[in-house]
Amino acid sequence: MGEALELARRLAEEHTLSDEELLALIQYRDGETADFLREQAAETARRHFGRQIYLRGLVEFTNHCRRDCRYCGIRRSNGNARRYRLTPEEVLDACRAGHRLGFRTFVLQGGEDPWWDDGRLCALVSALKKEFPDSAVTLSVGERSRESYARLRAAGADRYLLRHETADPDHYAFLHPPGQTLRDRLRCLADLKELGYQVGAGMMVGSPGQTAACLAADLAFLRDFRPHMVGIGPYLSHPDTPFAGAPDGSAELTLYLLSAVRLLLPRALLPATTALGTALADGREQGILHGANVVMPNLTPPDQREKYLLYHDKLSAGAESAAGLKELRARLAAIGYEPVVQRGDSPLILTGKQR
Repeated sequence: MGEALELARRLAEEHTLSDEELLALIQYRDGETADFLREQAAETARRHFGRQIYLRGLVEFTNHCRRDCRYCGIRRSNGNARRYRLTPEEVLDACRAGHRLGFRTFVLQGGEDPWWDDGRLCALVSALKKEFPDSAVTLSVGERSRESYARLRAAGADRYLLRHETADPDHYAFLHPPGQTLRDRLRCLADLKELGYQVGAGMMVGSPGQTAACLAADLAFLRDFRPHMVGIGPYLSHPDTPFAGAPDGSAELTLYLLSAVRLLLPRALLPATTALGTALADGREQGILHGANVVMPNLTPPDQREKYLLYHDKLSAGAESAAGLKELRARLAAIGYEPVVQRGDSPLILTGKQR
């Protein structure tokens, strides 16, 4: 038995590995180990969630951003980005349409847009919770102060997605301009968890400058921080960024790591990400077959949806959109799964455990 396969067997049984073992799992991966991880991850997801896939309605409500992350298509310095900002009423209308379709979780995602200050964003969250008391509100709007997170939580926000992006501080500095630090990002994640949010972290796979050691650090961080949700997708370049010529990340390695995360965090909510669906024609299905249990169809108004371009060729139509629910149901049924539109809260909220 190869070293990676032996480690994968231990991971499936014990749901943990040391830092050094996580690195070896990545460095010595092979086809046999990948197949084993996939089988075990899918079985583990089915054990905890059955064959149900949670649907979240995604509203990308602004592509204005004060940050200048070197890999991102909506970075502040990208003068070619076609900027837009939905009004509060437009966000509510998008969620109303989603609620009629059965969605009971709304994910409000955007750049770090100063126009959406605490007053406006808290008012929007409160309006959503008042109109849809049966639904969860997830925010994904970047780094804010602890006080801001507390106000949004008091307004009714249930969940917060904030990828840590990379757990290696030098790699983080390479991906971001001066003034943005891994320490600040981790402070935000800790604040969110302490304030009672269901918290999502995650990383890009194959980003410029990334090494196997970087990815092992990511897995170790997730093992120790134990977020409720983890978003993993391949790095995909954007032509209007400093990394325009960088190769895209490996979908194969992304799926390998997705399975590893499922075994590290058996009860976590793991989306089959849009980036994975962009990288592979059947990326959503492959993500589910490797342990994912969430998909997020897009509720953003169609005339604005194509402007939220974090990377090249980002999917926003067909089964990726709320209008394509029939196609999505058919594609999931073809691999033996059923989409459900309930709130789908993290089981950790009830159990307090990952294993």
